[in-house]
Amino acid sequence: MALIVTPRVSGDTVVIDLKGRLWILDLPLRDRVHALLSEGCRFFVLNLQDVEYMDSSGLGQLISIWTSVRTTGGNVAVLRPSDRVRRLLTLTHLNVVVDIHQDEEKAKTSVRRDSVA
Repeated sequence: MALIVTPRVSGDTVVIDLKGRLWILDLPLRDRVHALLSEGCRFFVLNLQDVEYMDSSGLGQLISIWTSVRTTGGNVAVLRPSDRVRRLLTLTHLNVVVDIHQDEEKAKTSVRRDSVA
């Protein structure tokens, strides 16, 4: 299944709902985040609840997104990753640089609090 990217924008904060596979053959997430950055969005919550698979390329996209967003003074948090994706984030130590939340409101608060403004 191709990755479906659905952003919900509120001011400079965006919750991006993802569904499908975050892997080498799909790059719409990175492209969408870059477009949102150019529109002035700085705070991103990536809802991974419906991401069924992520490979090293998907992890690379997350790192690239995190770097681009932090460079603009913004921040990124992850929301509701599946157990498999959570293990992958922990194994690669991405959970150290990106906050992981189960509650959307807490995730939105976290990205604003931890920004490098």
